[in-house]
Order: sequence, then structure tokens, then C-alpha cells
Amino acid sequence: MKYLLSFTFFMFFSVASFAQAKTPDTSKELKSLEAACGQCQFGLKGKGCDLAVRIKGKAYFVDGVSIDSLGDAHASDGFCNAIRKAKAQGELVDGRFKATYMALDKK
Repeated sequence: MKYLLSFTFFMFFSVASFAQAKTPDTSKELKSLEAACGQCQFGLKGKGCDLAVRIKGKAYFVDGVSIDSLGDAHASDGFCNAIRKAKAQGELVDGRFKATYMALDKK
């Protein structure tokens, strides 16, 4: 029982630490960009399907937001099948977009 409780506690805080911010930081710029699967839509090399953004014509993998956190990636309008417009906050670090906030534009 002690192990189950410890495991549950660990999982709760692990998930909470990877959750993205629900509201943008008003002190930072909100960028308009394109988001999609880096491998399926932007032609980036990788293993499996990973979220990427395109900024000024160049694609970057995203850290801080998972590909399925904004919907089913393999749905007809999902990231593996469509390039979506999004608003995001974050910065480019070592060739990757470190997102602190990301939301899809309304269709």
C-alpha cells in the first residue's frame, strides 16, 4: 500500500510539472505561428510524431507542450494531418522552441 501511495503521489506531481500554462503571460510577446507534426508536415527528422512550430519559414521542435496536449494528433484536423495556426509564448534555445504557453487559433 505504501508503494501505491508513493507511486500515485509521484505521478501526480510529474504530470503537474509538465502541464503548460493555461493563460499567457501578459508581460511577454504572444507569437502567431504555425504548428504541426515536425515529421509528418514539416519534414523534420526524428523518431515518431513530435510537435513542431514554423517561425519565419523555419521549423523547430517544441519543448514544454506535447503533440497530444492540444488534441488528437492523428485526427483529420490533428497535427499529423494539418498545419494549424497557433498563438504561443516561448523562445528559441539551442534550435528548439521552449514553449511556456501555446493555444490553437479558433478554426
